[in-house]
Amino acid sequence: MSTPQKPLTARERARIEFTAEIKAVARRQLAQSGAAALSLRAVARELGLASASALYRYFQSRDALLTALILDGYTSLSDAAEAAYAASDVADVLERWVGVCHAVRDWALAHPHEYALIYGSPVPGYAAPQDTVAQATRLPYLIGALFTDPLGQDGHRLGDTRPAMPDDTRQSLAPLLDGLPPDTPADLVMGSLMAWTYLFGAISLELFGHRREIIADPRAFFDHESRRLGAALGLAT
Repeated sequence: MSTPQKPLTARERARIEFTAEIKAVARRQLAQSGAAALSLRAVARELGLASASALYRYFQSRDALLTALILDGYTSLSDAAEAAYAASDVADVLERWVGVCHAVRDWALAHPHEYALIYGSPVPGYAAPQDTVAQATRLPYLIGALFTDPLGQDGHRLGDTRPAMPDDTRQSLAPLLDGLPPDTPADLVMGSLMAWTYLFGAISLELFGHRREIIADPRAFFDHESRRLGAALGLAT
């Protein structure tokens, strides 16, 4: 039996609310000026504070605020993808992949500036701390899970016609394979990386306007290309 949570004090509630307000203002500034121009001083000014010092009790620096926004972005995106994954038919791997693809695209279109923060150009002078890794890898691992069912003992599906992986390619995956269970098939990892690369490449091209003049119905095109890629990567059962 779980222990009932202790009710928050008025001070704790106020801190949570003001922290959310700070981040909301910061997101507006991301949309207006981009991540490189974000500053605690500008956030304080929009909040009507005399100086940025009042914000240091919440975020010690601009980088700390950026990290909070990045964590929020990864968390929100991964939650959306995982919800689509959970809602799809377990037996139809291709449809599950397509559902995840649409969930990621829908989130990106609804949060373009947050998407740009986590998947766009690096912010000059900012290095993401290690504690962002757990949230950043949720979606790649979710995509990887699509490749595990159904698999044979050798990591291939029945009727799989993909070429065998060369030794030098397998060695190139060593940094990732070394952090995974010893029996993880290298071909599974390769497929997962290709799917992840495609998904965010396609969304970035659309979101940043590179497809605007050549595709009349972006959603219909995205739906079919994600199906074609899923089938090419062996996700069709």
